[in-house]
Amino acid sequence: MPRMWWVIGAIAVGVLLTAYLAWTAHRVERVHVRAQSAGRALDAHLVRRAAAAAVVAELADSPSLYTAARLALDAGDDEREVAENDLTRHLRAVPVSGADPELRTLVAASRRVALARQVHTDLVRDALTARRRPLVRVIGLSRRYQRPRYFDIVDPTLPEPVTVTQRSAPDVSLSSPIGG
Repeated sequence: MPRMWWVIGAIAVGVLLTAYLAWTAHRVERVHVRAQSAGRALDAHLVRRAAAAAVVAELADSPSLYTAARLALDAGDDEREVAENDLTRHLRAVPVSGADPELRTLVAASRRVALARQVHTDLVRDALTARRRPLVRVIGLSRRYQRPRYFDIVDPTLPEPVTVTQRSAPDVSLSSPIGG
């Protein structure tokens, strides 16, 4: 009978170890899939920003901004960071003022790029942390997935356009409300 407890204990340890390995494998897969999805979302936001920058460049008659926007749209994976940084530098040189809807679209797209980049960076960090776990390295759970890369670009946020509105003077009463 005592032998039976050792067998049951060994089976329980085996089940727990298998459950932990399955959980770890699923975690590694999940963080890699999320990092890939965040990379695709970042790419989509970068394309939207470059397209909005091309529209603003046409309206502002700025050939250098238009060229930078086209280069960002047409850049390959290995040239993308450089092209996006160049576009950001050109966008910062554009005066941001007025209530132009295209300019507001560009500012909103730039803010979305900043948010998408932050999410992507966080998920890449999580995926790389999961890959560095000793058990994941020993068993090779991350071999199926391409190693995620950070996307290093200059902060793409642009200032909000300033609109000048006419304000009326407030009504000022010189009498005291308390009476006196």
